[in-house]
Amino acid sequence: MTTNRRRFLAGSAAVATASVSKVAMAALPEPVIQTKADTMPPLVPGTGRPYNPVVTLNGWTLPWRMSGGVKEFHLVAEPVEREMAPGFKAHLWGYNGQSPGPTIEVVEGDRVRIFVTNKLPEHTSVHWHGQRLPNGMDGVTGLTQPGIAPGKTFVYEFVARRPGTFMYHPHADEMTQMAMGMMGFWVTHPKAKHPLIGEADRDFCFLLSAYDIDPGSYTPRIMTMLDFNLWTWNSRVFPGIDSLNVRKGDRVRLRIGNLTMTNHPMHIHGHEFAITGTDGGPTPLSTRWQEVTTDIGVGQMRQLEFIADEEGDWAFHCHKSHHTMNAMGHNVPTMIGVDHSGVAGKISKLIPDYMVMGERGMADMGEMTMPLPDNTVPMMTGEGPFGGVEMGGMFSVIKVRRDQKPGDYSDPGWFKHPAGTVAYEWTGQLAEPARSSDAGRSAMPRADKGAAPTEVQVRKPSGHSGH
Repeated sequence: MTTNRRRFLAGSAAVATASVSKVAMAALPEPVIQTKADTMPPLVPGTGRPYNPVVTLNGWTLPWRMSGGVKEFHLVAEPVEREMAPGFKAHLWGYNGQSPGPTIEVVEGDRVRIFVTNKLPEHTSVHWHGQRLPNGMDGVTGLTQPGIAPGKTFVYEFVARRPGTFMYHPHADEMTQMAMGMMGFWVTHPKAKHPLIGEADRDFCFLLSAYDIDPGSYTPRIMTMLDFNLWTWNSRVFPGIDSLNVRKGDRVRLRIGNLTMTNHPMHIHGHEFAITGTDGGPTPLSTRWQEVTTDIGVGQMRQLEFIADEEGDWAFHCHKSHHTMNAMGHNVPTMIGVDHSGVAGKISKLIPDYMVMGERGMADMGEMTMPLPDNTVPMMTGEGPFGGVEMGGMFSVIKVRRDQKPGDYSDPGWFKHPAGTVAYEWTGQLAEPARSSDAGRSAMPRADKGAAPTEVQVRKPSGHSGH
């Protein structure tokens, strides 16, 4: 463990850890901690009712113990260090060593008991988003329960009454705790064959979250409301987001929850999907139609399903283009079309490493080898089989292969395209392309014909008099 991480964890949790009794902890299910950001294999249930487990993208499922017919879990709210992409780590708050916390999987009808130990420097709670449960178990600090003080453990107990896709997060100092990464996924599987819930061969889940972390720093700005610079899936940014590896012909289910402060139009290439569920439950068959993009609003869950019947490496991403970029400044001027050649030569005499940025667009920035702060990741990165992918943020790849074994989630490598199926450069003769120079007509004539062109003279204010 690095010196910085020791100081960070020790400083953030000193008050909490000092008051956690070893005797009290011994009576609880042993907390399972995960520090790797790998996509872990599905956790096949060894006790309790059987179900087909999910795979948490760059995450894992929390083990449990059975006690008197009750399924017991132990969540530990604590400072964590999350690797957002190789070479880029953030100091966040999460559960059981990670942000987001581990996925909780149960079966409809299970009685669930969750012990929550607080190792944060302030009080917290856990809200079980979308669940039907007793009011006192809803996890809203001050309204349905007192806050869980540092060093204390609370118990939540209720019956998982309906199957579906849910999440958990604090309802205590939300602006801080959710901005610091406190969230996790919850899946309730049906106890029997369900008319609206089909069997899926691959079942993936992840949460959408956003952070504002200055390049070179480690801790998010917690007061940011709109100008986030890192758009993540399970607190990872591309190219740190694992691919979703499936077998040709699989029915694939994607469970997605949005805990950012804006909507996300999720878009899949090469296939169509149907929305088969929300945090309100499975959708009626009459409401399902084929989409390639669906918008997921703030606080919403969506369950998407498709048949992976087209082989290849298919992009899957948020369709807001600035959400597929990594950390960048918001005040960078547009320099497209500006000729820097003269001034660049003069500046280079004073600053030998000077580089022109944005003159021909932003793609050049993905190819530059400019020095970066120690703890950050390039804005557009990722190397594909044909060169730079020029993406970041909320982007990954669904890899569909006919020879991917059932239950095998390993990366099969890049797709080997059959001959003649890749776009290529044309070197023959081309006819002159048709072009349009017509700007189109207005719907009706203008009432005001307008005056002769006038040059506007602007004088910069020299003071604040009269304000």
